Amino acid sequence: MQPGGRAFVVVLDACGVGALPDAADYGDAGANTLAHLAQASGGLDLPTLERLGLGNVADLLGVAPSGDPVAHGRLAPLGGGKDTTAGHWELMGASTVAPPVYPNGFPAEVIDAFTAATGRGVLGNAASEGLAAIAAHGARQLETGELIVYTSQDSVFQVAAHTSVLSEQELHRHCATARVILSGEHAVGRVIARPFEGEPGAFKRTAGRRDFALPPPGPTYLDELRDRDVPVHAVGKVGQVFAGQGIEFDHPAPDNPSGIAATTELIDGLAEGLVFTNLVDTDQVYGHRKDVAGFHGALREIDAAVARWIQALRARDLLVLTADHGCDPAHPGSDHTREYVPLLAAFEGHAGRPVEGPMARVGASVLAWLTGARSALPGEPFVA
Repeated sequence: MQPGGRAFVVVLDACGVGALPDAADYGDAGANTLAHLAQASGGLDLPTLERLGLGNVADLLGVAPSGDPVAHGRLAPLGGGKDTTAGHWELMGASTVAPPVYPNGFPAEVIDAFTAATGRGVLGNAASEGLAAIAAHGARQLETGELIVYTSQDSVFQVAAHTSVLSEQELHRHCATARVILSGEHAVGRVIARPFEGEPGAFKRTAGRRDFALPPPGPTYLDELRDRDVPVHAVGKVGQVFAGQGIEFDHPAPDNPSGIAATTELIDGLAEGLVFTNLVDTDQVYGHRKDVAGFHGALREIDAAVARWIQALRARDLLVLTADHGCDPAHPGSDHTREYVPLLAAFEGHAGRPVEGPMARVGASVLAWLTGARSALPGEPFVA
């Protein structure tokens, strides 16, 4: 490891910048999350991201191109899918065929096995936005103790339960059971525990979400770093998305304020290594609910945090801002959209260079920056 080398990769969840060439295959033709968000907002107010070059990446109302951008561009996945797992894996050099999805609910063999293993019935079993599923079935769940199961166009098996019916730890155990059941032909990308609290008509999720993901289908750049004794810190759901593989330190952060705070603390105090952060609220809280004002507000909070981070960077630091997929507020439905992801990368010698190609260039650049090494994994470093 190069002495004092640090890298910070921050994923702005769901901040896609335009439909991929195969987006129509996913029903996502014409998707462009940030452009449509900007239009719906009457223009985005993101002065720091504008200065770094976000307006050079995409044509966004309110965000002018920078005359002095950092390295910038749009990156694309090599494999299929449009969810958190696929996007984060792609950034670190692993791609796979799209895992199974169940837009009409899970087959009886899956539900029957889950019911037999947990001793609880199932409510829902349909594609739904999460809060809508809780609102529709939460009152009955309180009466019967049955588990709310729902999915989306993504490869997820989500289980919600009121904390007065099941503790968060019990719900996590049931989801771990589901993860075992959902293997082979039914190996969904993630099983997600969604505990909630409150009264009917005012249910709200707790911070006890937990993702039970499949391990990546092959080696990643996180493994390459681990093999070279580079410390890897995961902030937010990153550690769970990689099933802990290649992660040395895991910093829980269920929302943007905690994720920003943890990242700031690491930027201020970390001696060396990689920090890989997911900022989830643009997806989980605002994207799926098409809350344009909330989405824009979350981006403004991120923009202010990035301004602080830029000031705190050292000479041997690499800061990468990117995304994992889209969640277009102008698109029908409430699911993710198949899009390019933005890249803004600040480091000594960036020279405002344009960058294109696979998302794996992020992982390749982190490895090169911190160790000077190249890998057989996909992606060419843009820091070279």
